[in-house]
Amino acid sequence: MKQGALVYDKASGRYDIRSGLDEYYGGLHCGQTFEVFDGEQWRATRIEMNLHQKWYLVGIKTDVLDGLQVRSKLHR
Repeated sequence: MKQGALVYDKASGRYDIRSGLDEYYGGLHCGQTFEVFDGEQWRATRIEMNLHQKWYLVGIKTDVLDGLQVRSKLHR
């Protein structure tokens, strides 16, 4: 699994996974799954957007997604 941090890309309006200085996944879409580290353990989640155009993680209670440590099997 590849690890990185969630970052918001203003140009695309999507979250992305940054795994190196210039290494990005390429933009996440609704329904994509990965794991997020909650400070104690890795938890499975997926990214979604609500009716107010706000991104959120299913089952993860936080208002701030930027910088969350994530890992995934996603590759491009």
